[in-house]
Amino acid sequence: MTEAAASTSVSTTPRQVWARTRGLLLGFVVLLAAGIAIAAIRSGGHHGRLDPRAADPYGSRAVAELLADRDVSTRVVTTSKAAAAAAGPDTTLLIANPDLLTKKQQSALRSATKRSSGRTVLVAPGKPSLPGLAPGVSAMQPSDKTTLKPACSLPEARRAGSADTGGIRYDSTLTATTSCYTSEGLPTLLRIPSGSGDTVLLGAPDILYNDRLDEHGNASLALQLLGSRPHLVWYLPSLSDSSAAADGDRSFFDLIPSGWSWGALQLTVAAVLAALWRGRRFGPLVQERLPVTIRASEAVEGRARLYSKARARDRAAKALRSATRIRLAPLVGVPQARAHAPETLLPAVSAQLPDSYADLPDLLFGSPPPDDAALITLADRLDALEREVRTS
Repeated sequence: MTEAAASTSVSTTPRQVWARTRGLLLGFVVLLAAGIAIAAIRSGGHHGRLDPRAADPYGSRAVAELLADRDVSTRVVTTSKAAAAAAGPDTTLLIANPDLLTKKQQSALRSATKRSSGRTVLVAPGKPSLPGLAPGVSAMQPSDKTTLKPACSLPEARRAGSADTGGIRYDSTLTATTSCYTSEGLPTLLRIPSGSGDTVLLGAPDILYNDRLDEHGNASLALQLLGSRPHLVWYLPSLSDSSAAADGDRSFFDLIPSGWSWGALQLTVAAVLAALWRGRRFGPLVQERLPVTIRASEAVEGRARLYSKARARDRAAKALRSATRIRLAPLVGVPQARAHAPETLLPAVSAQLPDSYADLPDLLFGSPPPDDAALITLADRLDALEREVRTS
């Protein structure tokens, strides 16, 4: 009897564990595979972005080779110190991803290029970098159009014609600037003179990409902007640049873009609203008839499994003793209302039993069993007690 109770009430087979967890494991494997596939696809397409050594679609090797045919040398640097040292009157300094630079890096580059009398090309500078690299210029909403007409007096733009410069638009309070490729009244290409040199703000990097170079006037505009001096220094900001940490330690939250913070806040609000919606309750609980009839043995076994999973031996023992007392009360002439009163039930039950049940108080009102084996023994003894009272 003990082995049967143990095998049907408290045991969990490996097959049952697998049946419960295989759905979660399958979902996790699918998500992991999808994440790896997406990462591989995206990394393959954007590998070497704006790198003059990369032949990928988003690389810029084609520009560098065309410039080499025109006797313009291209040198790649990955530190702001090397970029500032290379600035000179016969050099064009291209800064890719200027928004990645720290304020001290921006200040050092600004000082070096201002006195160099060369040309500086900033590729898609935004709000983080404009105050340091191009004071007096502010970034506005990007243009809806990709291909724009020059509509300005800049010789390079007039010779190139339409080009894929549609990107960030710029508003300037500076004088003597040249605005080209305007969209809704604001330029996407801005030239700022500085002595015998100048700074060119390019709102989008499309004219430098390998797969866009042969479209419209992209190649002409790129070659003229970058080939006005015999030397081109291509600065790709790198995480290995020691000067990037010169601004002092920044916390983890400083490195998170502002958009992610707003997204996290929106998700939190949505989660709270979903919890309130799922937890709502209108009026009192209403009893409903079950759509199917559940066998009593299945209900008992289900509750036993829940007790076993939660290790609730105290609750299980309490339920067993309470049910036994309720069934014993009418057999010994005790009212149901007094079935759980030791001073009433115990004398009535003892009168129907032999002296071998000296531990009757502990059996019906005792402490919880210390382990599962003791719980099974308790169930057996309660069954034996009830049979004894019925036959007496």
